[in-house]
Amino acid sequence: MGRKWNNIKEKKASKDANTSRVYAKFGIEIYVAARKGEPDPEANRALKVVLERAKTYNVPRAIIDRALEKAKGASDENYVELRYEGFGPNGSMVIVDALTNNVNRTAADVRSAFNKNGGNMGVNGSVSYMFDDTAVIGVNGKSADEAIEILLEADVDARDVIEEEDTAIVYADPDQFHAVQEAFKNAGITEFTVAELTMLPQTYVELPAESLAQFEKLIDTLEDLEDVQQVYHNVEFGD
Repeated sequence: MGRKWNNIKEKKASKDANTSRVYAKFGIEIYVAARKGEPDPEANRALKVVLERAKTYNVPRAIIDRALEKAKGASDENYVELRYEGFGPNGSMVIVDALTNNVNRTAADVRSAFNKNGGNMGVNGSVSYMFDDTAVIGVNGKSADEAIEILLEADVDARDVIEEEDTAIVYADPDQFHAVQEAFKNAGITEFTVAELTMLPQTYVELPAESLAQFEKLIDTLEDLEDVQQVYHNVEFGD
């Protein structure tokens, strides 16, 4: 699929390493997922996905527990799920997912980030049709062939399996997220380097150096916004 997933995840983890920003965002995401159904991951598949993803980012247990307890309590704090689509330098494509308790603030912040960094907002559907909802699961110490064998034995379908630096990365339909994980868990694997429900572009584009620097600033600005949970794009950063 052309996605250097480990490299991208390491870049993001390095950026977030000295801040609590990523943990705070997970706290909100866990709270919202828990409020949608039972605050029990075994009875709430959306919550289970968020918690599995939180593990790969080493979110402290105290933050997870606090968010779950808040969801169980009488909190009336409500968040709205929003998606923005837009274009960066040279027609690059960007999708922004947010959770917010102040829609006007979030819309203004996202629009400002685009406008100040060589981009512009698009209408709903202007970008997302070029992306596919995808489950991404990564396991260390397995080759692509070994991962494929595990999935075949469990009768689990995958779109693609690749190998990156001693890690097998499985790309599958979103509804196969838990099935892929269960297949590996039944094979004795309990730790995942990646466990994401994401949006991957159907094709990637390369930007000239000047545009790439501006695009990276756009992505960094969007990811730093308080209400933004995920940013997806179709630019190839390389290794």
